[in-house]
Amino acid sequence: MTASLLPKRLAADWPTAQWCDVHVVVAVSGGADSVALSRALAALRAQATVSAGGLIIAHFQHGLRGAESEADCEFVQQLAADLRLPCEVGRAAAGSLTQPGSAGIEEAARDARYRFLTQTAAKHGARYIATAHTRDDQVETILHRMLRGTGLAGLAGIPRTRRLSELTTLIRPMLTITRTEVEDYLRELGQPFRNDASNTDTSFTRNRLRHELLPQLARDYNPQVSAALLRLAEQAEETLAALEALLEPIRQSAVRVISPTEVVIDGAQLRSLPPAAIRHLLLRLWQDLNWPLQDMTAEKWNELAAAVGSERTFDLPGPVSVQSQGTQTRLVAKARENCSD
Repeated sequence: MTASLLPKRLAADWPTAQWCDVHVVVAVSGGADSVALSRALAALRAQATVSAGGLIIAHFQHGLRGAESEADCEFVQQLAADLRLPCEVGRAAAGSLTQPGSAGIEEAARDARYRFLTQTAAKHGARYIATAHTRDDQVETILHRMLRGTGLAGLAGIPRTRRLSELTTLIRPMLTITRTEVEDYLRELGQPFRNDASNTDTSFTRNRLRHELLPQLARDYNPQVSAALLRLAEQAEETLAALEALLEPIRQSAVRVISPTEVVIDGAQLRSLPPAAIRHLLLRLWQDLNWPLQDMTAEKWNELAAAVGSERTFDLPGPVSVQSQGTQTRLVAKARENCSD
């Protein structure tokens, strides 16, 4: 990939007219993907005829790798200085990322990182937060969700955009770009990047998928397994879009959002819907409100869908309290700062 091609690809998918006149926070770990994103966005902004907005480099120091983490932070700060961009650094509170098991650490680290990014966006009045998820990340996510057990929404993979608040949207401009293309781009620029040794640690599920399962599937079953998974995700996304268009009038009529932590649902208007449609409506409501999804199993979604409009009161993970009386169901969530996959 020539040094000009990746910025052109980004511009085709995310036209500069959409973001060059607003502030954008760019999440940069120091790894190849995020370094390429920051370099490409800086190049596009420099070429833009209108560039009233600014780019802000944001780095979160998890502190999980000691001196290596500090070196990552220094690298990102120097990159920002080289690009003449401001740099915000966040640090995990001591002991906050020490949950037992790799899954607990991953979740805690993700939550802390997104809280920091959201706070940084609010500080600078940023319209967008840009992260460097690639095509490879999309493939790994789809496969991971399939193995854990997922519904149609999970099969659709990582969304290209997601509203974090009324003012800020999360954007993933590199979802069509492969990790190989990223590294080719950086090589052309002569741009170094940091290698995180934990990315090869197969105690993490994502790394086992990347380094073991996907290569085996490509070698022994289907050389085009990545393309096949992406086609499945595209079909799931199209089906979801059609379903949501059909459900939107019912949602507008039956769902009343009182606050970010409280919702009232008129169960009488949902009785004619099949259970799958009710579950999907509730899932989208959860996502729009940024309520935690990690512990909402298929059993919990079925229980909630059956409870809407019934005479039941119980608690769901999160925690979320379900209080049904007559046809009205009130959902009340414990306040929690935003997090994302």
